[in-house]
Amino acid sequence: MTVHRRTLALLAFAATLAGAAHAAAADAPWQDARQMIVVTTAGWNADQGELRAFERHGDAWREVVAPAPVTIGKNGAGWGLGLNAPQTGGPVKHEGDNRSPAGVFRIGEAFGYAAHTATALPYRALSASDWCMDVSGTTQYNRIVDANVVGVEAVKGSSEPMRRDLHANGDQRYRLGFVIEHNVQAAPQGGSCIFAHLWKSPSDATAGCTAMTPALMQRLLAWLKPQDHSVFVLLPQAEYERLRASWRLPALVTAEPAQ
Repeated sequence: MTVHRRTLALLAFAATLAGAAHAAAADAPWQDARQMIVVTTAGWNADQGELRAFERHGDAWREVVAPAPVTIGKNGAGWGLGLNAPQTGGPVKHEGDNRSPAGVFRIGEAFGYAAHTATALPYRALSASDWCMDVSGTTQYNRIVDANVVGVEAVKGSSEPMRRDLHANGDQRYRLGFVIEHNVQAAPQGGSCIFAHLWKSPSDATAGCTAMTPALMQRLLAWLKPQDHSVFVLLPQAEYERLRASWRLPALVTAEPAQ
């Protein structure tokens, strides 16, 4: 094969790959998303990360929330059950592993201790009888339910009271938050009760959620709009860069250090 023909062949192969990547992204379940929250971490076992938020205008993503610190699962992250196709090359999230699910997920309802909050998301004012069921194999697995409605037996064994201020010595972490829709199919042992919520402190990791300051949470809740099909992305930095083009994720611009 001549050099010219080899060059043409390589260019054709590259174009085929680019076309396939674009088609895969166009077919992605989150192709309609116009709001995206992105959390990146240093690696699979890191328990802290950075959160950014983006809006999509046409095919371009624009950063609207600059990098802010968050904490995630105390054992890091693992591939979850979300909108993306199954991945390999990293841990897999399962019930009780203290890892936050990695991948792309829809954002569900907001919740909190107050009767109302400033958000366009559907909002659940939590009561003392609200629980998230984290017992795999039960009918209500991975759902927030009211024990007064489904019955006390239906939430037996759950370790997730949603009014933690009433059940866990005044804990304020669920005072404000939203659901990250991991494992909506309630696959047994797939992991449950994954939220974005308030952090206890900048150094306290979670059991699998993403935690942040009250100010950041309030800003996100005021910004999120259901009609924009908002999604939540969590990935280690290396995985984010590997998947960014094919998943058509925003480019992450790192600020240059001051001279």
